[in-house]
Amino acid sequence: MQAARPQHANADHPAVPRERVGVLLANLGTPDNYDYWSMRRYLGEFLSDRRVIDYSPWLWQPLLQLVILSKRPFTSGAAYKSIWNHAAGESPLMTITKAQTAKMAAALKERYGNDVMVDFCMRYGNPSTQSKVAAMTAAGCTKILFFPLYPQYAGATSATACDAFFAALGKEKWQPIARVVEPYFDRPDYIEALAQSVERAYAAAEKRPDILICSYHGVPIRYLMEGDPYHCQCQKTTRLLKERLGWDDTQIMTTFQSKFGPEEWLQPYTVEEVARQAKAGKKTIAVCAPAFSADCIETLEEINEEIKESFEEAGGESFTYIPCLNDEDAHITALSNAVQENLKGWLD
Repeated sequence: MQAARPQHANADHPAVPRERVGVLLANLGTPDNYDYWSMRRYLGEFLSDRRVIDYSPWLWQPLLQLVILSKRPFTSGAAYKSIWNHAAGESPLMTITKAQTAKMAAALKERYGNDVMVDFCMRYGNPSTQSKVAAMTAAGCTKILFFPLYPQYAGATSATACDAFFAALGKEKWQPIARVVEPYFDRPDYIEALAQSVERAYAAAEKRPDILICSYHGVPIRYLMEGDPYHCQCQKTTRLLKERLGWDDTQIMTTFQSKFGPEEWLQPYTVEEVARQAKAGKKTIAVCAPAFSADCIETLEEINEEIKESFEEAGGESFTYIPCLNDEDAHITALSNAVQENLKGWLD
């Protein structure tokens, strides 16, 4: 939109862009590359977030800077290299988020025309939340709808994304009005999209899986005890998916992955549970990741490589990873519906 001087304004009044509404999608983030220094910058930002690791900085930062960030960039870099989109020069999460944003922009333009600007940001790495809020404000967005792409709420995901968003608003001279889309873990259209992805995977399988493991990213149990609703929302997503599929409790279960540090985390741990299932005679399993809106290092490398290996080493024979919803049409429809509901009063 071209900027113009407001009607009746003095000749020296700065140009003001035409007003519109911004829709800012947000995901966790990605390193710029998988080399040591790119990984160190990314991991340093991520693991310094007090929402993610809430230990005292006096204890945590020396350990992080002197020990963890000396070694982990090498192992994490190798993991990223194994899944990297080399053709595009970016991680799969970046590629998928760009595709989601493009489809969301097309869907919303069909309804609202040029009155809506759609873009995305990352909580860690690039493009930063601050840079995208500044760009939207400069483009005339006097209202911004912020959409953390986490189906289930957690302090370490949804809350820290909102922290960055509101901090970015605080730097604007003309601060946009803001709204945040609520977690969508129990939306019927989201559950329907999940169910359809499971049904497609089961229809394509040579042998029907004995059980579906719904693997969610873990958090310390302490977070649940302190009031974080994440565990309950994960359990509800699995229950609603089970009911939509018409299954019983023997065909589906909830597990948690990505344990980090010495604390006890939400259980059962996916990497241990898949091995237990194999030893119990369930040689054919499927795994999906309902907490992730896009495939990333935790799904493409951790689930489809590490967790798969744990299953096979315990005697498992057939492992099916069901991809995240990514930019599937049913997923984009669910996300677009949530956006349109939250834009009421602003545009409708």
